[in-house]
Amino acid sequence: MAILDPTTAPRRSQLNQRHVSSHALFKELGSNLVVSHYGDNDSIIEEHSQAQTLAICDLSTLPRIGFKGAGAPSWVEAQKLNLPAMANTTVLQGSGSLVAKLSDQEILVLSDIFAQSKDVFHLSEQAKIYHKNYDKQVYSLPRDDSHCWLAVSGTLASEMFSKICGVDLRTHKFSHSHIAQTSVAKTNAVVIRNDLGSTPVFYVLSDISGVEFLWDCLLDAMQEYGGYAVGVSALQRLTKEH
Repeated sequence: MAILDPTTAPRRSQLNQRHVSSHALFKELGSNLVVSHYGDNDSIIEEHSQAQTLAICDLSTLPRIGFKGAGAPSWVEAQKLNLPAMANTTVLQGSGSLVAKLSDQEILVLSDIFAQSKDVFHLSEQAKIYHKNYDKQVYSLPRDDSHCWLAVSGTLASEMFSKICGVDLRTHKFSHSHIAQTSVAKTNAVVIRNDLGSTPVFYVLSDISGVEFLWDCLLDAMQEYGGYAVGVSALQRLTKEH
């Protein structure tokens, strides 16, 4: 694998220094770099196994965007995306991207973890055109800049969350495609359950200014269960399991 320098990428994670200190190797997804894995190439298989039990991955350089306002849901639907029927649920799109309905007037759209979907880019471009004819019923929210995006995976994830989150995230209580807007390690966060293959996965989005604190708290909470950070390659491998 070629060694890629994250300092040359157009967007860097706030956690970049932590990744570099942990001997991360990066790979290109779309126009940005994401941690592929840590250490040497042999660790990819080990990280895949770890992700099935308990791991954390930084997805903060992957595309995402939000929209808010009375007209936001209908505008997003007009862009040929499927919306969840209820607030605090998600719908996976045919392209692989994830559309989350945070309220009756707020939508969040996340890229797939391969960064192959063009939905976020399309929405961003359409929003620029739309807002030339300003309509205050729809506001574009630059979630790339405002929110970090972490993924916590594995069968022990919900047990780990019980130490630092007030919402019961056990898999028989908190279903796939559901959302909790809650506090994680005393930090306001949006938690989205979006399983990859047969493995429970929880996306955690929070104020990007506090991502270092949140990352450290999650790693600390994982120590009891032997959890640690993995790269996106481990999560991508999870999608092939059924």
